[in-house]
Amino acid sequence: MNASPHRSGTLYLVPTPLDFGVSQDHAAAPSQWLPAETLAAASRLTHWITENAKSTRAFLKRVDVINGLAAPLQAQHITELPRVAHKKGDHAPEAQSDAQARALLEPALLGHDIGLASEAGMPAIADPGSSIVRAAHAIGLRVVPLTGPISLMLALAASGLNGQNFAFVGYVPQDATERSKRLRELEALALKTGQTQIFIETPYRNTALLQALLQTLHPHTRLAVCCALTLPDQAVRSALVHDWKRGKDALAGLPLDAPAVFLLGR
Repeated sequence: MNASPHRSGTLYLVPTPLDFGVSQDHAAAPSQWLPAETLAAASRLTHWITENAKSTRAFLKRVDVINGLAAPLQAQHITELPRVAHKKGDHAPEAQSDAQARALLEPALLGHDIGLASEAGMPAIADPGSSIVRAAHAIGLRVVPLTGPISLMLALAASGLNGQNFAFVGYVPQDATERSKRLRELEALALKTGQTQIFIETPYRNTALLQALLQTLHPHTRLAVCCALTLPDQAVRSALVHDWKRGKDALAGLPLDAPAVFLLGR
């Protein structure tokens, strides 16, 4: 998508496959999870704002096999979001992050279309990128979300929990006492209102979180764990807590070393 002297560029929200960080032996072709229109749009872009430049280059290599890139990988303009957006997120409006976002969008004012990408899934959903979208709207750019996998929605659909009223609450505390307190708060809200509570954890802490959930939650609360979504070893389990505990090994068959989404409700 070359620069146009007659118009501002468009910001495209480009989803990527959910196999970031897994062995390429287990990675599917992007065309399995991204429609042709999304791959075609990604192949035409030459300017990117991204969570991680390395992962975006790896994604573009995979796109290039299916749809030749408009510019060689070395000629792609790939700019990373500020590091603070990785650590603390950029979802809350804040003067400095919004100013930085506007600066990153300057090529669009010259007519270049820009792709926004995260390491896996849809940017700005459980990932940084919201500041870029806010800034694009503020300066009058067209914003186009492209179609692709979103782990939170796949997990919600597969959980059997309330899909009409739900909330994504991000990460729960790492400290055991604070984590248990937070889990009880989320459970109380879910049981009172019927609102499904959705949260995630860093893969190497998934096992500890699941064990904490089974120790903390009421026996009749429904708990769903969705691991490795869209990958060959994906596993989804949804059951009342007392049924989780009734099994000989609640962790059996769950690839908890992979990205996982946790959901609780009634």
